[in-house]
Amino acid sequence: MTNSLKKNLKIILPIALGVFLVWYSYHSTTPENRKQIIFYIKEANPLYVSLSILLGILGHISRAVRWNYLLEPLGYKPKLTNNILIILTSYFANLGIPRTGEILRATALTTYENVPFEKGFGTIVTERVIDVMMLLIVVTIAFLLQTDVIMGILQERGFNATGLIFLALGGIALFFAFIFFIKKSKNAFAQKIKTFVKGLLDGVFSIFKMKNKWMFIFHTLFIWACYIGMLWIIKFTVPETISLTLSQLLVAFVAGAFAMATTNGGIGLYPIAVSSALAIFGISAVSGDAFGWIIWIAQTLMIVVFGAISFLLLPLLNSSK
Repeated sequence: MTNSLKKNLKIILPIALGVFLVWYSYHSTTPENRKQIIFYIKEANPLYVSLSILLGILGHISRAVRWNYLLEPLGYKPKLTNNILIILTSYFANLGIPRTGEILRATALTTYENVPFEKGFGTIVTERVIDVMMLLIVVTIAFLLQTDVIMGILQERGFNATGLIFLALGGIALFFAFIFFIKKSKNAFAQKIKTFVKGLLDGVFSIFKMKNKWMFIFHTLFIWACYIGMLWIIKFTVPETISLTLSQLLVAFVAGAFAMATTNGGIGLYPIAVSSALAIFGISAVSGDAFGWIIWIAQTLMIVVFGAISFLLLPLLNSSK
């Protein structure tokens, strides 16, 4: 298989998967249920949808501010306007081709702010590591708050507490065995992994050495509060989901986050994942699907509109460069 074919498959397969999941989601429901879902989507209160989008924008602005805290110790302080436009453009690009946004983001920073590509990309990787850590924290909180419900579902599907404990301990043991192997091995590939991981850890721990570390931590918490808030506000658009608690919505948030990471912007999979998570708490498939589609449409609409505007504005505002 040629490199060009591999690259094309990496682009085509996630899009094809997303389209298939949209088709599957549509045809797996009865005509009556589809009508009800469409009704909920059409009747969604514009105020709540707008507030959800506003929280998303505030989260992206906060991310742009936080980015400068990573760049400042390297000797760079880009314009906040450029940071915002670059971030929104990168998310827009990710809707088309997964993970191209990160490359585009570092390239745009080099073009418009003269930040060397490798340094800019290094800060983006550090951000991603922090985002993964934050997601793991949210997953842990969701599990602790809904332990009984989640464990009940797992037991119904053949899992038991003892088995899960042994599975977790086995995973931890394998992880430490892998770390030990990488640390002791002289293999070239192992050394590359060691260097890469060390660079990531240096980037993460450098946060505690930066001048504005507390503001950086504040913006990190604010960004994720905005993400969760986007989901929480949308619950008021569907009658059956209004009574959902924050801890229950955290489970749906986690499911949606993993769906976003799997396909282009969560196309097709996001509503299915969110609806399946809400079904755990007795929410009907119709209401769960409607909720999932409303939040996905709001998020995607935000990225498409503001991302496209940013894509056009960025070169215009930096025409001298």
